[in-house]
Amino acid sequence: MGALTIAIPSKGRLKEACDAWFADAGLVIEQVAGARGYRAAFSGLPGIDVMLLSAGEIAASLLEGDVHLGITGEDLLREAAPELDSRMHLVCPMGFGFADVVVAVSQYWIDVSTMADLDDVCAAYAARHRRRLRVATKYAQLTRGFFAHAGIIDYRIVPSAGATEGAPAAGTAEVIVDITTTGATLRDNGLKILDDGVILKSQAQLAASLTADWSPQARAACDALLSRLSAKAGGALYPALAARFK
Repeated sequence: MGALTIAIPSKGRLKEACDAWFADAGLVIEQVAGARGYRAAFSGLPGIDVMLLSAGEIAASLLEGDVHLGITGEDLLREAAPELDSRMHLVCPMGFGFADVVVAVSQYWIDVSTMADLDDVCAAYAARHRRRLRVATKYAQLTRGFFAHAGIIDYRIVPSAGATEGAPAAGTAEVIVDITTTGATLRDNGLKILDDGVILKSQAQLAASLTADWSPQARAACDALLSRLSAKAGGALYPALAARFK
C-alpha cells in the first residue's frame, strides 16, 4: 500500500484521456498484478497507489477522505459537496471532459427564455394546478442552489435515474436540469437551454481531499507527483495545496 492514493476513472473516454494526460507528463500507469482490475501504479514513481473507480465513486471517495487525490468531473464534485471549498481543493483543471450543467425547458415555451420567466411559470403553475412544477434531474444539490439564487421556490425535484432529457415528453416533469456538451440531445428532444440557465461549466478536475489522512509520507509523495505534473499544468501545484493544510 502506498503512502498516497489517487483515484482515476476506470473506463471510457475519461480514463483514456487521463492515461494520455499522465503519459504526456512522463508518467505511465501500469496495472498492479493480482489487483483484479481496480489497482494500478505509476511506473518509476513509488509510494503512490492508483485506484480505478467510477466517476461518481471518485467524487464520493474524495468527500469521505478515502483517497487523497482524484480526477473526475467538477459537476460531480460540486454535486457531492455543495460546501466544496471546505472539503476539497481543486488542484488543476485537466483540459478534457468538458460539459455544462443547464436548465432546459420545452422549445414550445416561447415566452420562457430566462430564469425570471421560469419563476413566473412556476408561480402560475402552482396557482393553477395546486401542485408545484416538476424539475427532473440527477443534480439535486446544484439545482437547489441555483434556483434559490434565482429566487425560485415554487417547484419540486423529481430524481432522474435514466435519460433526463426524456422526462418532459414522458410526462414525468416539466423542466430538466442536465449535463450537455453540444446541446444536440436536448434539441432532439424538443428542449432549449434558458439564456441564463447554465449552472456550471464543468470539466475534469484533479482534486485533493482535505479530509483524508495527510501523513508526512502522503504529503511527500504528493509533492513528488505534483512536481512532475506542474510543468504540464502550467505552474507549481503543491504549494497551493500545502497552504490549505495550514
